[in-house]
Amino acid sequence: MQEKTMVADTLAGINGELTRYAGMIAQSENKELKSTLKQMRNACEQSQEELYQIAREKSYYVPAAKATDEEIAHVRDLFKQGTL
Repeated sequence: MQEKTMVADTLAGINGELTRYAGMIAQSENKELKSTLKQMRNACEQSQEELYQIAREKSYYVPAAKATDEEIAHVRDLFKQGTL
């Protein structure tokens, strides 16, 4: 397996973990558990960011072009209208 594929698979896995942490945190009523889950999520986010930076440095990941001011305004208007 190529390194690029392994990095992409790992990032996808981490992103899935972050989604699961968000769901668990939102559903937890126990403050201590919620705090622990937030700490685990934060560590996971840190790992994701570090791996993302490595992927960018090695050109394994090229982000999409930045949105124009017009595109941002359009999406903002959609939110204001309640379309999204």
